[in-house]
This record gives sequence, structure tokens and C-alpha cells, in this order.
Amino acid sequence: MDLLLAAVLALLAIAAATAFAPKLGVAAPLLLVLVGLGVGLLPIVPAFEVDPEWIIAGVLPPLLYSAAVSMPAMEFRRDFGAISGLSVVLVVVTSVLLGLLFAWLIPDLGIAAGIALGAIVSPTDAVATSIVKRLGVSPRVVAMLDGESLLNDASALVLLRSAIAGMAATVSLWSVAGSFVYSVVLAAVIGVVIGWVNLRVRARVMNPTVNTVISFTMPFLASIPAEHFGASGLVAAVVAGLVTGRGAAKFLSPQHRLSDAQNWRTVELVLEGAVFLIMGLELTAIVDDVETAHSGAWHAAGLAAIALAATILIRAAYVAPLFAGLARRAKRAEGIREFIRTKQQTNPGAAIPVHPKASPAQADRMRSMFRRRVADIDYYLDERLGWREGTVVVWAGMRGVVTLAAAQTLPSDTPNRSLLVFIAFLVAIGSLLIQGGTLPWLVRWVMPARDPEDGAAERRELRHVLQSAAMTELSGSEDPAIRAMAERMRAAWQLSNQEGVGEDSAEELAEVEGADASAGTAPPAESEPGPEAGQRRLVDPERVRQLRLRMIRAQREALLDARDEGRFSAASLSAALEDLDAEQISIELKAIE
Repeated sequence: MDLLLAAVLALLAIAAATAFAPKLGVAAPLLLVLVGLGVGLLPIVPAFEVDPEWIIAGVLPPLLYSAAVSMPAMEFRRDFGAISGLSVVLVVVTSVLLGLLFAWLIPDLGIAAGIALGAIVSPTDAVATSIVKRLGVSPRVVAMLDGESLLNDASALVLLRSAIAGMAATVSLWSVAGSFVYSVVLAAVIGVVIGWVNLRVRARVMNPTVNTVISFTMPFLASIPAEHFGASGLVAAVVAGLVTGRGAAKFLSPQHRLSDAQNWRTVELVLEGAVFLIMGLELTAIVDDVETAHSGAWHAAGLAAIALAATILIRAAYVAPLFAGLARRAKRAEGIREFIRTKQQTNPGAAIPVHPKASPAQADRMRSMFRRRVADIDYYLDERLGWREGTVVVWAGMRGVVTLAAAQTLPSDTPNRSLLVFIAFLVAIGSLLIQGGTLPWLVRWVMPARDPEDGAAERRELRHVLQSAAMTELSGSEDPAIRAMAERMRAAWQLSNQEGVGEDSAEELAEVEGADASAGTAPPAESEPGPEAGQRRLVDPERVRQLRLRMIRAQREALLDARDEGRFSAASLSAALEDLDAEQISIELKAIE
């Protein structure tokens, strides 16, 4: 009964912290830590400790899987080089440098234990970096931070395991490198297989609730086999999430995706809040141990402050040349784009390289790859990275759940274990408090306001893609009445693009004609034009419904093709897909009624 009461109170605390944190101007994770610390100080509350394996194996896989599902795959691919550098190279450099620093500051600690602590505090956190998404930062910066936080956990945990093994035996550099490569490659293969099977199986399950229950098992079906074979379970869960997220719009129905999104948001909220609440509860016992067995909490706080400052400086020293290299790549991309534009103006057919002996399918793939390359160049130029974005990337590298969980995996016989865990906890808390608390101010100071006209132009182009897809679907019909309707809709859309005619007047005209210009859907009217002028005939509601669903499917396929070619931002495509999903769900619900 006591455990049940504690669980209920914990859920209420998580809900309250999430609801009131924005009003208080405090990050919800930090508020939960303070709540847990306050509860842990009560005399009636016993010492609290959770097996860290529950965090590593039970909490992190679903959290990272859920974050990976919503990760824009195109942005991830475009900056994979920078993301992998932040996830692997920076983690290794930070761990080694901090290991040397800790070995120097803490007597009798040793290099191996110092590197273990460095690996614990080196990875950034997907939960903590979620703060950035609400600040209007460049989507490219958000994608880079998300990708880094998804992948650097494996790097840190592999280094941590190697460092722990090095405390008792000699571990060579080659063995660590080989272990890392094996861990990541095998985990990636398992993740791809699980993600592929996930989509194919769930596409055959019609019940959305059952479908969501199956989705809850996916991160564990990926991570458990990976850990069994000595690979990284977290990488397997991330890769499975990336595969699922990319194929969800194609294989899963709108009802399934909506159910997934709502339920996974609840799971994320509970798991994230529980980790930070547990952190506050455990902090009291760790402080007592540090006070009795070591030099005191203030000495540990000083070491944590030095460690936090060192992580920020090392990160800045790495990000500066990284972004300089990305800026040089953008300049080269600008020259390539000018060359392509010149070729298109002089000889449009020669601008897209297609082998003369290629089959029609091969030619289509070549053209698609070429358009993707051009879209990549436009992306690098439209989303340029300079010192402003670099400053945000440096300051947004906050520590969180992974640091807390990894710290508790240190063996119980580790020298100065309580001190090391306490330092890691303080680094995570200080990172959330200092960096997370000042990040909104920093963004307002260094980041210029984004031009709203850029988004408006993209929305107009995306609207044109939806209209064209709907027109193509209608024009290909064998029914003369439907083709006539398509021509009337085409006239309405063309009128909306003429000078002096706004979208509202075009929509009014389309409504009179029996069509929705903004969404490209068939009319919900009771009649439609016949093949001859002035002829009208009644419309079967079921026929209209099927026609609208056909148009929605055609528009969704057009959006997915545009996504594969990288023609629009992830936010615009996601919003357009959500609108189509909502319309399809509404039509299907009305049919049931």
C-alpha cells in the first residue's frame, strides 16, 4: 500500500511540476529535482536508492526510441558528419581530458576512474535539450542537438565500461576501439531489422490501441537482443526509432500515428519526470555519505563547478572549428548552386545528369537524387551556421538523465564512489540550472528574429504541391463529371494566384463551384457538374467520400516524395501531414456515424 501511495504521489508531483514550471519560469526537470530533494529531507522518508540498471535498461531505451521516432530523418542525414563528430569525437575528447583533470584534482583517484567520471558527465541529454525547441532556434541547430543527444549515450557508456574494466585490469586502446565499433555496428543492424519488422507487422493490425501497445515493446525488442550480444541497446533503440519514424506515414494509418503520438507523450512525461524526481530523493543519502567519508559537500561542489566549466570550454573548443568547416562547405555549396543555375538557364535538359542508356525507372531515380542534392545545397545555404548558432550549440549542451543513470552504474567498491556520483549529480543539476535557466536570454541576445516571409513562401509552395497532387488524381479519372470538377477547381486555384485576388476570394469561388481550394478536397455538396454545360445530377455521398480519400492519399504520397527529396522543412511537412491525417480521420468517422 505504501508503494502504491508513493507511485500516485509521484505521478501527481510530475503532473504538477510540468503544469506550473512554465508559470514559475523554471525548467520542469529542475523543479522535480528540488521536490525530490525536499521530500528526501523529511525525517519520515527512508533512504532511497534505485538499481541503476532499471534506468539504463528500462527507462532510457523508450525515451530515446520516442525521441528518435520524431527526429527529422532528412535533417539527420544532412548533418550526420557533424552529429557523429559531436556524438563520438567530442565524447572521447571530453572524457579523456576530464579524466586527467579529475585524476589531478582528486588524490588516489587514478586515470581509469577519472576517465570513468569524465565519460559519465560527457554526454548531452535529449530531455534537457528539449528546452531549445521552444525558443525559436534554427531547425538545423535543433536537429543537430537532437541527433547528438541520441547517439552520444552509446559512446559514453562504452567508454564508461572500458574505464571500469581498466580499474581492475589493463585495457588497450585497440580493444576499446574494437569494442566500440562492434557495439555500434551490431546495434545498428539489429535496430534496422526491428524497425522494419515493426512497420510491417503494425501495418496489418487494425486496432489503434493494440497497435500502440505493440509500439511500447519496440525499444525493448531492439535493446535486449543488442545487449545480449554485447552491443549497445541504446543505439539499437535509437535506430529502430529512426526507421519507424521515417516509414510511419507510409505504413501506418492516421489513427495509429495519432494514438502513438498521444500515448508516447504521456510515457515520456512520466519516465522523464520519474528520473529527475528519483535523483532528488537519492541526493540526500549521497550528501550524507560525502559529508562523513570525504572532504564535505562544499569540496565536492567546487570540483563539480570546475568540471562543469571544463565541459563547456572543451565543447566550445570543439564546436568552433567544426562550425568553421561547415561554413566553408556552405561557401562551396554556393558555388555549386550558381553553376547549376547557369546550366539550367543555358540548357535545362543537361542540368540533370541522366545516362542515355538508363531505363525510365533508373532515370527517375537519377533525377530524384539530383533534386535531393540541389535541395541539400539550398538547405545548407538557407540554414547557415555561424558564430551565433555555434554559441547556442555550446550553451545548449546540457547534462541530464544519462549522466544521472550512468553515475549510479559505478561498482559499489569503486574508490570515492559517493564523491564521484555526487559530482556527477551536481554537474547535471548545475547544467540544467545555469545553462537551462539562461538559455532563453542567450538565444534572444545572439539569434536574430527569423523572417516570417520565408515560412509564408514555403507554405505557398507546399500548397501548390498539394493542389497539383489533387488535380492529377482527379484529372486521371475516367468519369467525365470528375474531370469537369477538376477543371473548375483548377480555375479557382489559378484565380487565387492572379494579381489582386487573395486566397479568401478564391476559396469563396471554389465553394460556389463545389470544391475546397485550400485543401484540394472534393465538394461535400449534393450535386456536381455533369459532362455537358448546365447539366446537374445528384452525388452519392459514399462516392464523394471515396473521392476525397483518394485525393488525400495522393497528396500524402506527394508530401512523402517531397520529404525524400528534401524540398521543404520538416516542420512544414509535418504540419501538412497532420492536416491530411486530421481530415482523413474526420471523413472516416463521419462514415461510421
